[in-house]
Amino acid sequence: MSLDGRIDDCSPSRLILSSPADLDRVDEVRAGCDAILVGAGTVRRDDPGLAVRSQRRRDARTAAGRPPTPLRAVLTHEGDLDPAARIFRDGADRVVYRATAGASGEAAASGCAAASPLAAVATVVDLPEPPLASLLRDLTGRGVRRLLVEGGTTIHTAFLTAGLVDELHLVVAPFFVGEAGAPTFVGPGSFPFDAAHRLQLAEVSQLGDVVLLRYLTSKG
Repeated sequence: MSLDGRIDDCSPSRLILSSPADLDRVDEVRAGCDAILVGAGTVRRDDPGLAVRSQRRRDARTAAGRPPTPLRAVLTHEGDLDPAARIFRDGADRVVYRATAGASGEAAASGCAAASPLAAVATVVDLPEPPLASLLRDLTGRGVRRLLVEGGTTIHTAFLTAGLVDELHLVVAPFFVGEAGAPTFVGPGSFPFDAAHRLQLAEVSQLGDVVLLRYLTSKG
């Protein structure tokens, strides 16, 4: 995030906050995870591929009997995503979780999920309430033990307010965005990590011109 807590600006172009060294660190973190999760807003705004970029890391995953890139997952309310988005292009495993109001646990099995145009490029799962708990149960059933949550604001806020976080990697870029409408790292909410329940600072690292602050929760 920027010094004023923004993770993007209001322009149509993607704002690069990370340094090359931090982008490589993120690639290493991705390579060590079983799945990567983003929200629909991130897919629409940034069009990320979410792949492990380093061939060395991809080869190491393959040698260990794992796919070159972790399972990629998207959480959306209605599933109105572009099937041509980068995240759906390479033929790897993807899951789209739809937190549609009133969805039942049997929605996917009954054919409701198959009606989505995304069914041709991803597995589509309709989530009953509460959606995060259902999502994590489904990912666990798919063999996911380590999940990387990459954003954006709504997803960060949901996981942090629910206390469903073991580690928080916060990277601060040395500039201000200064736009009131720019998206923030998190939105308002009731966070279990407050002044009386502080996160544990586990690491401070300089990566080029950005700073990594790695925090652990009590789970970590």
